[in-house]
Amino acid sequence: MGIVNVTPDSFSEGGATFDPADAVAAARAQAAAGAAIVDVGGESTRPGADPVPLEEELRRVVPVLEPLAGEVPLSIDTAKAEVARRALALGVELVNDVTALRGDPAMAETVASAGAAVCLMHMQGEPRTMQRDPRYADVASDVAAFLEERLAAAVDAGIDEERVLLDPGIGFGKTVEQNFELVRRLDVILALGRPVVVGFSRKSSLGRLLGDPDARTGPLAASVAAAVAAYERGATVLRVHDVRETVEALTVARAVYAA
Repeated sequence: MGIVNVTPDSFSEGGATFDPADAVAAARAQAAAGAAIVDVGGESTRPGADPVPLEEELRRVVPVLEPLAGEVPLSIDTAKAEVARRALALGVELVNDVTALRGDPAMAETVASAGAAVCLMHMQGEPRTMQRDPRYADVASDVAAFLEERLAAAVDAGIDEERVLLDPGIGFGKTVEQNFELVRRLDVILALGRPVVVGFSRKSSLGRLLGDPDARTGPLAASVAAAVAAYERGATVLRVHDVRETVEALTVARAVYAA
């Protein structure tokens, strides 16, 4: 899964794809580099980010989705039902909701009525506060329990269980140690029986592990290593910024396992 942030304040690109033309070009390049799907988002969910009004989010993403419709497989990264509805009408296949259907009471019905796929992510708190001293009794078990409850809620709302993906939410209300523990113990999430999405790409935990206590991002090599580690532990979808490099690394890892 490639990432295209149509935002001026992304932690990783700093607005490099904020212009719709740049975002469209980036999505096409990611698809050409091997992305199976490209995730387009118009609201930053970095730590400390402020919410974006509905009309502004639509103004950002619709001009990107329209020229890509029918050309590039797309997902929409949003917690707003109206943004999801507009995106699904343009042929988007997957709604990637960091609130796991809790942010907008209309989201579950929007996804269900469209017969769309949905990714449910774990987040402790919300973007403005999620990194303030996150605590868990047992991070893998706590995250799995949350995702199990949200999966049941999605199914109760009419969403086909076979169209639900689960994301443990790397970097969303977790310490550096908790992020790595979640990948190491991914089997706890996999036990829920649904495909698992892991998004460790360029996260600050990678930079901090490598010795920078104030890191806001992580380097390419560390992102690729995290993706391969998640793949080895059973992740189905790797959400990444650097598609070509990650595809090449996964191709090699796959060949090793196939052999």
